[in-house]
Amino acid sequence: MGKSDFLTPKAIANRIKSKGLQKLRWYCQMCQKQCRDESREFRNDFLELLRRRFGTKRVHNNIVYNEYISHREHIHMNATQWETLTDFTKWLGREGLCKVDETPKGWYIQYIDRDPETIRRQLELEKKKKQDLDDEEKTAKFIEEQVRRGLEGKEQEAPIFTELSRENDEEKVTFNLNKGACSSAATSSKSR
Repeated sequence: MGKSDFLTPKAIANRIKSKGLQKLRWYCQMCQKQCRDESREFRNDFLELLRRRFGTKRVHNNIVYNEYISHREHIHMNATQWETLTDFTKWLGREGLCKVDETPKGWYIQYIDRDPETIRRQLELEKKKKQDLDDEEKTAKFIEEQVRRGLEGKEQEAPIFTELSRENDEEKVTFNLNKGACSSAATSSKSR
């Protein structure tokens, strides 16, 4: 046999001892091993899932956590500095990584996207909306100016209101309409 075969009892014992009692702070009961503080990795993976899967939507923290732990290679919560999901959720709110609010149904979180590309896109959208509003205002002012110019050339006649009355019951009622506007529309349609 060689120096230390991989499957010898001594080699196996040495591997178990090397994984064993080290100066660590947390013990994962599911994995049955001591854990170093995996806070940074847990936080990054949790926030990455929140960002990719839910975006900036408001979602219950337990839904995100259940989806997170469904992945096989996840870091366990008890391998981190936070004892409960509520503590972790509160910490996310204090650090400004998420908007956090408590309701009777539980804690809800909403990811705050601080990606420079996303911020740039949002600024462009706001700028485009502002430009569209400015264009609409300019168009409305232009139309008002055109109407005002059109009305300047014409004298406006004040409408005369009369009561409809018949001298004879068999007589037809006639209306005298302004033919100026109608005749111009009729002549333009005939010329086409």
